[in-house]
Amino acid sequence: MYENYRANPGRVPDSWRDYFDALQYVPAVDGSNAKDVPHLPVINAFSDRAKQGGTKVVMGSADAEMGRKRTAVQQLIAAYRNVGARWADLDPLKRTERATIPELELSFYGFSDADQEAVFDTSNTFFGKNSMSLRELMNALRETYCGTIGAEYMYITDQAKKRWWQQKLESVRSKPNFTAEKKLHILDRLTAAEGLERFLHTKYVGQKRFSLEGGESFIASMDELIQRGGSVGLQEIVIGMAHRGRLNVLVNSLGKVPADLFAEFDHTAPEDLPSGDVKYHQGFSSDVTTPGGPVHLTLAFNPSHLEIVNPVVEGSVRARMDRRADPKGLQVLPVLVHGDAAFAGQGVVMETLALAETRGYTTGGTVHIVINNQIGFTTSDPRDSRSTLYCSDVVKMIEAPVLHVNGDDPEAVVLATQWALEYRMEFQKDVVVDIICFRKLGHNEQDTPALTQPLMYKKIVAHPGTRKLYADKLTTQGMGDTLGDDMVKAMRAALDAGKSTFNPVISNFKNKFAVDWLPYLSKKWTDAGDTAIPMAEWKRLAEKITTIPESVAPHQLVKKVYADRAAMGRGEIPVDWGMGEHMAFASLVASGYPIRLSGEDCGRGTFTHRHAVIHDQNREKFDEGTYTPLQNVAPNQAPFVVIDSILSEEAVLAFEYGYASNDPNTFVIWEAQFGDFANGAQVVIDQFIASGEVKWGRVNGITLMLPHGYEGQGPEHSSARLERFMQLSADTNMQVVQPTTASQIFHILRRQMVRNLRKPLIIMTPKSLLRAKDAASPLSEFTKGMFQTVIPENKVLKADKVKRVVACSGKVYYDLVKRREENGHEDTAIIRVEQLYPFPHKAFGTELKKYLNLSEVVWCQDEPQNQGAWFFVQHYIHENMSEGQKLGYAGRAASASPAVGYSHLHQEQQKSLVDAAFGKLKGFVLTK
Repeated sequence: MYENYRANPGRVPDSWRDYFDALQYVPAVDGSNAKDVPHLPVINAFSDRAKQGGTKVVMGSADAEMGRKRTAVQQLIAAYRNVGARWADLDPLKRTERATIPELELSFYGFSDADQEAVFDTSNTFFGKNSMSLRELMNALRETYCGTIGAEYMYITDQAKKRWWQQKLESVRSKPNFTAEKKLHILDRLTAAEGLERFLHTKYVGQKRFSLEGGESFIASMDELIQRGGSVGLQEIVIGMAHRGRLNVLVNSLGKVPADLFAEFDHTAPEDLPSGDVKYHQGFSSDVTTPGGPVHLTLAFNPSHLEIVNPVVEGSVRARMDRRADPKGLQVLPVLVHGDAAFAGQGVVMETLALAETRGYTTGGTVHIVINNQIGFTTSDPRDSRSTLYCSDVVKMIEAPVLHVNGDDPEAVVLATQWALEYRMEFQKDVVVDIICFRKLGHNEQDTPALTQPLMYKKIVAHPGTRKLYADKLTTQGMGDTLGDDMVKAMRAALDAGKSTFNPVISNFKNKFAVDWLPYLSKKWTDAGDTAIPMAEWKRLAEKITTIPESVAPHQLVKKVYADRAAMGRGEIPVDWGMGEHMAFASLVASGYPIRLSGEDCGRGTFTHRHAVIHDQNREKFDEGTYTPLQNVAPNQAPFVVIDSILSEEAVLAFEYGYASNDPNTFVIWEAQFGDFANGAQVVIDQFIASGEVKWGRVNGITLMLPHGYEGQGPEHSSARLERFMQLSADTNMQVVQPTTASQIFHILRRQMVRNLRKPLIIMTPKSLLRAKDAASPLSEFTKGMFQTVIPENKVLKADKVKRVVACSGKVYYDLVKRREENGHEDTAIIRVEQLYPFPHKAFGTELKKYLNLSEVVWCQDEPQNQGAWFFVQHYIHENMSEGQKLGYAGRAASASPAVGYSHLHQEQQKSLVDAAFGKLKGFVLTK
C-alpha cells in the first residue's frame, strides 16, 4: 500500500493517506531531512543479489572488535545518563553503601586497562570534544553524573528536553563556576539560616519551631530562585511548604522582621483573630528587590496536613495568571517545598501532579524543592519509609526531571536551582530539586530522635554543619581566615537587635495586579443584596443563552432542553432548575463577574440538567465542535469557564479554594458528582474552607454544590453529609443552604456575588427536584424578590386553627405537602428552612408567631436522626418557641450508614417519617 502511495497518494484510503503523509515529516535515521525513496526497487535489487549468491561481508577480527567497542561506548554513555545518579555523592552523612550497578563498570562491556587510551567518537555528548579516550570519557561521565548532583531525566519522552539536560549537565560536568562575590553571598545565606535557628534554640528553649538545621542550603536555593526569577521576568512567586524551615523562610527569604517573629514566641504579637494559629502555620507576603525588578512573594498559610497546600498554591497561581492574562505562567511561579516522607506518602501529591498538564488547572510548571532529611518523620528503618527508590519518583508520572543534590555542597544546590528555574521557564513544565540533607534536631524541638535512630544521630552529632564546611572551603580558596566567624558574629548582633543582615523588602510598593480586599471585610450575613433582574434584561439574556447557531447540531435531547428554556425565557412555562441556574450565571457575567465552574462532568451536570456546553453531533475532531451559550451573552461580558475536572475531589477542591482566595471578584464553584464525594476532600473543608478565616484571617467566597437527596440510591449516593457542615458552622464562618425551587437557586447564586460578603457557600443541591414541576418557579419570582432564608406556609390556612408547625429543609417538603393534601391536615403548617446556617432566627421566629394557638413544632428530615440538621437546629428552634410548646422529631432512626441500599426499605422508611410528621409525638420531645 505504501508503494501505491509513493506512486500516487490518491490511490490509497484517506485514513492511510493521512498516516503516510505524516511519515514524510519524520526525520531520517541519521537525523537529516532526506526524503524517503520507493522501497520496491531496493527490495528487488537485494532479491536479485541473493539469487546470484548474495553479498559476502569480509571483516577482520580486529575491525569487528573495534565495532563492538564503539557500540559499547555508546551503551556506557547511555548507562551513565540513565542510572549514573545511583552512584552520585548525595548523602552528607555518608551512611549509604554504593549500589552494585554493573552497567556503570567498564568491565561490564569487556573493556580492560589496555583500552583506557583508546579513542572513541563522543560527538553525541556535550563534553566539548568529538572524540575522547576511554579514560577521559569515564572521568567526564563520573564527574557529570556521579558527583554531588545526580540527575534523572532520561525517562522524558521529548528528545529536545533530554538534549537540553545533557547540554546543561555535560557542558560543565555538573560543576558550578561561581565568582567570589557569589560564593560570599551563598555563605551569607547559610550563615543567616543557621544563625536564626541557633538563636531561637538558645533564646526559646524547647519551643516548637521545626528547625531547618542540617538543611540550611535550602535557604540558598530559595534565594537563588527569587533573585534569578526576577531576572528572567517573574513578578510573583507563590510558595507552599509545611513546617520544616518555615520560620527561616519567613525571615531569610520573605524578609519578615525578626523582631516580629520573636514577638510571636514572646506572646506579645497582636492576637486579633477569633482562633489564630501557631506560628509555623502562618503565611506572609512581601515585595522584594531583584536584578530584574520587584517580585511579590507569597507564602501560603498551611495546616499540619503537609502536602494539602500544594493544590491551594496552584489555584492561587492560576488566579494570578488569569488576572495578568499570562496563560504560560511567565510572570507567576508556583514553588512547592516538600518533606521527603510526605512527598512519597501523601496522595494529594499525585492528585496535584495529575492537574499539571490539564487545560483548566495548568500553571505553566512548578518548581518543587524537597528538604530531604532522610528520616521520614520518625521511621526508624528506611525500608519502611516508602516503596520507591527515591522520594521523588512520583513525579515521573508527568516526566518531570529530578536533580538530587548533596545539601553539604551549597554551590551545587544553587546550580541545580538555576537549572530548574531555566527548565521551567523554557518548557513550562514541572521540575524537582531534591536537597538531600539531614535533620539535626528531632521532628520538633521536644523530640529525642536518637531513641529510634541511634546510628543516624551518631553521625549527625559529629557533623560540623554545612555552614562550617563551606566557610572552611572558602578559607582554603584564600577568601579569608576569619570569614565564617565574622559573618556569624554579625548575624548574632543583628538578631539580638531584632534585625536581619540582609533585607531586600520594598516598603509601600503598589502592584497594579494586587487585589483590594477591603470592600469584602467586616460584612454581615444579613446585608441585603439586589438579586432580582428587570423583565427586559431577563428576556434579553434568555434569548441569548437559548439561541444555538445553525452551524452547531445539538443532540435531540439537548435541542429539546434548549427549546423548553426558550419558552421559559418568554414566560410561557415555569422556569426549571437548570434555567434558573443558567439565568443566574448569565446575569452575573453580563454584570462583569467572571464565573469558574469545575467538577466531574459539570459541563453537562451529573444528572444532565445543565448542558452548559453543547456538543456538535456532526463534529469530526474531538477538540472542536462545542458551543457554550454562557460565553456569548454580551460583547464585553466577563468570562464563563466550565471545566470537566479529572477524577479528583481533594486536589480539585483545594485548587478552587486557592483560586477563590486570590480573586474575590470571580464566582468560583466546585460541584461534586454526588454530594458525599466531598468525603474525599474533607481535609480541605475542615482545614481551609471552614476554619481559614478564624485561623488566618483569610476571606474566601468559594461555593460548593453538593447533590443531596434521599431517593433510594443507596448509602453512597444519597447524602452530602449535611451534618458535617453543620458541625463545622460557627463564628458565621460559612453559609449552608438547601434551596427547593428554581427561583431560590437563582437568587442564592446571585446573592453570593452581588453582596460584598465573601464567605464559603455550601449548597445542598437536589437531584429529583432538578426536573420536578413542583420545584419550577413562575417568571415573576426572578424579576422580583430575593433569596428567602425561610419560606412560609404557602397554602391559605386559618392561623388560629394551626396547632402544629412542621419545619423541614429540602426535598422532604414536597412529600409532606402531598401527604397533607391526601389526609386533609388543615391544622398543620409546613415551613421550609432554606438557610440552615447562619440560622435565620428572625425569619423563623416570625413564622412561629403567626400561629397563636401553636402547641407543637416538629422537625422533619430525610436523614437519620444522628445525621442531617436535627442535632444542630433543635436548639435554634427551641430558642424561638414559646413557653409550653413542644418540639418533636420526625425522620429516620439513627443509623451508622447514611441511607439503606434496599429500595423497599427506603420506601417504608420514607412513608414512616412522613406519617410521623403528622402523627402523635414520639421519642424525644422537648418542652419549652
